[in-house]
Amino acid sequence: MRPTLTGFIAALTLAAAIISATPVSAQKSQEAIRISKDMRHLERADGRPFFYMADTAWALFHRLDREQADRYLRDRAEKGFSVIQAVALSELNGLVEPNAYGDLPLADLNPSKPNEAYFAHVDHVVRRANELGLVVGFLPSWGRYWRDGETQIFDTKNAETYGRFLGQRYRDADVIWILGGDSNIRSKNERAIIDALANGLRSGDGGKHLITFHPRGPGMSSVQVSDAPWLDFYMNQSSHAAADLDTGLYVEHDRAVQPKRPVIDGEPRYEGIAVGFYNQGHDPRLRFDDDDVRQAAWWAVLAGAAGHSYGNNNIWQMWQPGRDPAIGANRPWYVALDDPGARQMGYLRRLMEENHFETMEPRQDLIKDGPRDGPAKIRAATTNGGSTILVYTPRGEPFTLDLGALTPGKDNMHSQAWFDPRYGVSYAFRTEQSQGIQSFVPPSRGRGKDWVLVLNGQK
Repeated sequence: MRPTLTGFIAALTLAAAIISATPVSAQKSQEAIRISKDMRHLERADGRPFFYMADTAWALFHRLDREQADRYLRDRAEKGFSVIQAVALSELNGLVEPNAYGDLPLADLNPSKPNEAYFAHVDHVVRRANELGLVVGFLPSWGRYWRDGETQIFDTKNAETYGRFLGQRYRDADVIWILGGDSNIRSKNERAIIDALANGLRSGDGGKHLITFHPRGPGMSSVQVSDAPWLDFYMNQSSHAAADLDTGLYVEHDRAVQPKRPVIDGEPRYEGIAVGFYNQGHDPRLRFDDDDVRQAAWWAVLAGAAGHSYGNNNIWQMWQPGRDPAIGANRPWYVALDDPGARQMGYLRRLMEENHFETMEPRQDLIKDGPRDGPAKIRAATTNGGSTILVYTPRGEPFTLDLGALTPGKDNMHSQAWFDPRYGVSYAFRTEQSQGIQSFVPPSRGRGKDWVLVLNGQK
């Protein structure tokens, strides 16, 4: 007997459901990421510290085809990133503009009806990122789709269904869930939707992956959802409002909050974005450059962050000629890949890992003299129980440290070097012991001439 059309369609529907339920494997074997026992950093399940060094690629799933995605991911892996932040339901016409293969993410704008073809492409990108050793900071949705208002498509029921779908599908992938999507919670209904989405993710992946919340900037998840049982680490957005905004202030705030959790700046000032969104960046003097990016990163990390996120205005939206530019995008994403700030983030990660960032303690009390605020503000921290001191001077200003304020027995610095965060190289300048009150003068001074002092007391 020949099959009927109805039976054929039913078979296809069943096959699609089976495919949808098949989890995406990480391919490259990795232990899941968890919170450390001291609640200050991230680590693999086998105890290896994990430095969260993210690139922001919000439109990655939506706008790039597989060859383009591979080019982007290989570049970011080579430059030293460990996380890629991307959104399934993208901000820029993400629900109504098809992806590179002509597929929309949802049927009937319904989160309970994910399109298998669209998510097959997401599967590919996630799998390829994992193969390259990159974790995906996976945003289920941009904020406008769960917020109350005309663009809202979520309610508590379909949010939990969608979350369970994602959790099941990516339970074996190397991902971290990021809720929020540049939005703050403003009502009980919005909070209920976010809670339902988190519950769905937990149900779907069995609690295997960490969850955080990306607020609107400037803002902090510690203010928005600190009481949420599903929140594993705090994420703030120091944002793009002004030059020389001390990103470390957000980290200091969150490190003082209870319950104790690691802290990440999930969206600082982007390279190439208009400062404060003024004039859409038509005046190049009103765009952030790599000097601004480095300053934001080093301030945050030495304040005690568990990592950092980088962003580029042309890359987050994957802009290229033929697309409407957002916030003054003006250079194709594939050209902006080589903007200097991105590679400099890899230098930061390398120095942090070499000096056991997982033991870091902010130590502003060591600074006896030098800029305490403004664009030249100095930040200091120790690692290895005080055996290593790291001091960042954004404009190469001299400063004085009280080495006697260290733990007794830790005030003999046997190796001293200036690390150049622009080029990733170190210059040793003294090998004898230093004790007590010591002054330090960086090799150069001025905007864009930042330096990191590395004092190591271990022979």
